[in-house]
Amino acid sequence: MKEIAFHDMPDGRRIAYRFTPGAGPALVFLPGYMSDMDGGKATALFEWCRQSGRPCLLLDYSGCGRSEGEFANGTLTRWRNEVLALVEQLNLDRVVVVGSSMGGWLMLAVGLKLGPKLAGVMGIASAPDFTDWGRSAEDKAKLRNGETVYDENPYGPDPTPMHPAFFGDGQANLLLADSIDIDCPVSLLHGQRDADVPWDITMRLADALRSDNVQVTLVKDGDHRLSREQDIALLLRLIENLLHNTG
Repeated sequence: MKEIAFHDMPDGRRIAYRFTPGAGPALVFLPGYMSDMDGGKATALFEWCRQSGRPCLLLDYSGCGRSEGEFANGTLTRWRNEVLALVEQLNLDRVVVVGSSMGGWLMLAVGLKLGPKLAGVMGIASAPDFTDWGRSAEDKAKLRNGETVYDENPYGPDPTPMHPAFFGDGQANLLLADSIDIDCPVSLLHGQRDADVPWDITMRLADALRSDNVQVTLVKDGDHRLSREQDIALLLRLIENLLHNTG
């Protein structure tokens, strides 16, 4: 099953996904905020898994890409539940969660719910808690009052919205101030020229994770997207090493 398929959630919304079967832990790629499964890192990972006979799952969160729903209704909890529903639907018994940017926050939320199914975690420019450290006091006040806040979008012509639902759910799911109860092998990758998520966030995440098996890789000239050919090659090497590390 390498083409687009759909999973029906209990409320009827349809979640678009792609899955390629294989041996070993399944790699589940979680894209960033307002991103989808057609991005460069996601498609490169999917093709690498397909060629090497490893299982891989890509998906579009509701309100994104080919999935149904309104983006304004999207929250970490809602999207986490969609990921978990697909893991269950596809009977994935061991999972390595790969999260990019916001997906690096979502991977933690998913990992904390997977229990013994969680075999490994791979974060790329992870952005946990960005509703907190990434917003001014003025923005937070507007969002708490039900107002949508718009940011300049360096990757497209339209501004990037943050809706009150996402903000409120994010603030209720902050992680960095406490121990994050994940014990599996973890690999974290971050560019030091990231203009969107300071690489210090990855260092804070490494400290917060309960696992002692955490490796951090910094790319001195890397930007937020880490989508250059050399960046993707590095990512795949790190994932391969992580898979060997999962046993």
